[in-house]
Amino acid sequence: MEKNINYKFWTVCLIQDGEHVLLLNRQHDHFKGFIPPGGKVDFLESFTEAAIREVKEETGLDVRNLIYKGIYEYVNPVKRDRYIIFNYICKDFSGELIEDSLEGKPVWVHLNEVESLPMQESIRRRFPLFFEDGTFEIFVEWDEQNNREGNVTIKKI
Repeated sequence: MEKNINYKFWTVCLIQDGEHVLLLNRQHDHFKGFIPPGGKVDFLESFTEAAIREVKEETGLDVRNLIYKGIYEYVNPVKRDRYIIFNYICKDFSGELIEDSLEGKPVWVHLNEVESLPMQESIRRRFPLFFEDGTFEIFVEWDEQNNREGNVTIKKI
């Protein structure tokens, strides 16, 4: 890897049960809204292992047979940060759903209701791609001067 670049790896795992998906109603810090479970990848942990662990921590569920869907990248050229989020979908799970987690309350949401939920733009942008054939790559260049997303490139693979 190139020197002086800060690489950070994350996961997201959307859990589907028929016409419903499990989302966390996150109401803290500046990332409020409904989000799928996920989080940071620990050192010496695979991306899939991280997704499985994060789902367990945030929902209480054990997931299996994850399907890789794509990458979502944020690149900040000014700070030389590169965040890479590995996205999965899962329909094979067991266990008891916890009432609440530090990341938000787990809620089963009907697919028809998702569009009307408050959601971060980055989640809303990739949400339909979880249900399409193939994989995706979304590349976002952060506009540090205006503290917002700059150029966004979406590729379906």
